[in-house]
Amino acid sequence: MSEFARPPSLGTLVTEHIRQMIVSGELALGESISERGISSQLNVSKTPVREALTRLKHEGLVTIVPQSGARVFTLSAQEVQEMCTFRRAIEFDALELAIEHDHEGLAEDLRHIEDQMQVAHGSGKVVEYLNLDTEFHMCFFKHCGNAYLKESYSQHVGKIAALRTHLSAKPNHTRMSLKEHGEIVDAVFRRDLDTLKLLLDKHIGRTQETYEDDISDISKTG
Repeated sequence: MSEFARPPSLGTLVTEHIRQMIVSGELALGESISERGISSQLNVSKTPVREALTRLKHEGLVTIVPQSGARVFTLSAQEVQEMCTFRRAIEFDALELAIEHDHEGLAEDLRHIEDQMQVAHGSGKVVEYLNLDTEFHMCFFKHCGNAYLKESYSQHVGKIAALRTHLSAKPNHTRMSLKEHGEIVDAVFRRDLDTLKLLLDKHIGRTQETYEDDISDISKTG
């Protein structure tokens, strides 16, 4: 007998809603999150909102201070450096494994996503472009054949995506990022691991530099 799929709980739905508000930039880095405002917006009690904020705290997307309430995360220069070091290590490992485990599937998926990114960028569809950017990097883990790597990256992908949204206000950064994605795809097709390591170092390193240049904005607390 087949099992009925259980619908997501109210807490899960509220969690996803707030997560998307953070990732999309609707809630800015460091911005205060009103439990009352969210519960009114979604027509739910404060209980699932509090449950959602606790979950998002564990994901690193929210900070909760007693007597002060919840805020969207912010990052110091040191934290940005640590995140980028994490990305360099785990993304290259996943990409190397993906080329070994499923080169054809990886290459085709990346090319398809990169083509969509070109269209979205050319059409000025910022949100669509940013979602595709996240999907591009998640593709390394989709094809790597290692559930532990995928789970480790998934724990931080929301924060990475939110920071990516923050940088989308800088047109030159996005143009350079798009060019680098195309270069990564070309190197994947060639199975050129040496070039891929250099490209990822450059891609993530430039992101780190841009964050650090803008750290005064990133560190705002509302």
